[in-house]
Amino acid sequence: MKTKNSLRCATLWMTSFIMALAGAVAVRGQGSAIVKQSHAYVEARENADRQAKEWIAKGVPGLAVAVAVDGKLVYSEGFGYADLEERVPAWPTTKFRIGSISKPLTAVGLMELVEAGKVDLDAPVQKYVPSFPDKGALITVRMVAGHLGGIRHYQDDEFTIQKHYGTVLEGLKIFEDDPLVSPPGTKFNYSSYGYNLLSAVVESASGENFLAYMQGHVFGPLGLVHTAADQNTQIVEERSRFYEIPKDGPVENAPYVDNSYKWAGGGFLSTSEDLVRFGSALLQPGFLKADTLKVMFTSQKTNAGEETGYGIGWGVGKSKSAKLMYEHAGGSVGGTSQLIIYPETHVVVALVTNLSERKWTREEVEAVAEKFEAGNR
Repeated sequence: MKTKNSLRCATLWMTSFIMALAGAVAVRGQGSAIVKQSHAYVEARENADRQAKEWIAKGVPGLAVAVAVDGKLVYSEGFGYADLEERVPAWPTTKFRIGSISKPLTAVGLMELVEAGKVDLDAPVQKYVPSFPDKGALITVRMVAGHLGGIRHYQDDEFTIQKHYGTVLEGLKIFEDDPLVSPPGTKFNYSSYGYNLLSAVVESASGENFLAYMQGHVFGPLGLVHTAADQNTQIVEERSRFYEIPKDGPVENAPYVDNSYKWAGGGFLSTSEDLVRFGSALLQPGFLKADTLKVMFTSQKTNAGEETGYGIGWGVGKSKSAKLMYEHAGGSVGGTSQLIIYPETHVVVALVTNLSERKWTREEVEAVAEKFEAGNR
């Protein structure tokens, strides 16, 4: 009887294992099932697979790539591992730290308030955040959103802060009393802390908690069901583990950080599929008005008339092949990412990884995306 029970248990275990494996394969191939409906992208898919495997070979533990054309997902795959210790594969639904791609998300939330007449881009930030110290010069919301406000970026070990900040206003204390790095409007100075300040503007103008506002007005309405704040204490389904590679060493777990001090500028989790869905929603008026999109995707200028190559939450420029693109990269502890929109061909590509070190170039991501343009002609 003992032998029969053992055999029965083994059989049940094997059946469960096979069913679980089948389910995992179904998730892994979900993106492929979508793109196999079209034969136009065969070469582009093969190229994307090949490039992703090269990134894995360079040491990226896990990554996911997605491409959308005309708002339709045409490629979506995960490669490598979301968790090296448990050997959990990276799926298209794996949530990675997206770093500064949090800024375009925040920018869309801000511009909704502009459309609603609740935020004036050319008003001083103190109109909405009166506790922010007067710096002796006008700092407008538009300047801060375009990195022209003179607000400083990270210093020393601030990139690895472990303290939890309960509110957006608490996070401002890190930098609010520091001097400006340049007079407002005179020089482009990239600043994640500037977007911390914008999150306080959003809270004040909307009357809502910043994270609740982003969920209710951006993530939810756009169907970004896998995008959220990187809350350490919460159970987040399919959240990746995070890794780094010390100099001349093997892959290690990335150090513990608490991103509550910078939700708006670098503290969100997302998937490659959510990011291309987000980018696709901005290809034409609908979620935002045409005039709003124009403002967001037009390079700002310094007081001297020099273009900065950055609008509101987006870099504006040309790809290596001279195509117009709107883009943003992200770098965080245990994650690097890239999001590119091609407004003329309606192609959107997103790459997300779970490694601090960048083992890829923007030009490589561009090449993946532009292969899909041929199938759209």
